[in-house]
Amino acid sequence: MRRTVYLDSCIAIYLVEEHSLYRAVIEDALADLNGLVCHSPLTVLECIVLPLRLKRDDLVRKFSRFFALNTRLAMPDAVYSEAARLRAEFGLKTPDALHMATAQFHDCSELWTNDNRLAGVAGGIAVNLFSRK
Repeated sequence: MRRTVYLDSCIAIYLVEEHSLYRAVIEDALADLNGLVCHSPLTVLECIVLPLRLKRDDLVRKFSRFFALNTRLAMPDAVYSEAARLRAEFGLKTPDALHMATAQFHDCSELWTNDNRLAGVAGGIAVNLFSRK
């Protein structure tokens, strides 16, 4: 079965910035994935803020190359409506609600994250890669 996985921003950051504790776990999960890796414009925004602030053009380019290899999902008005509902019902922060709503709108099978709060929201598609057994 082909899976569609949406990356929370933290997962992209850990991978691209080669985080010493998390990178291997993500690379193993990607190696086992038979499917698409997806992100949204929000993921891009969240990932490049710090490199831009630090004037790390090399890191901005590295993120650009990473995102060019994956599928970018649109965030139409329906995503924002669903994000508002998720915020109201589950108390999610706006970025988390937008990530979840984007993954749901595009029928992603999983949303990879490092956030246990998302796991119980909206059908349980959120998977904390670092609490897997």
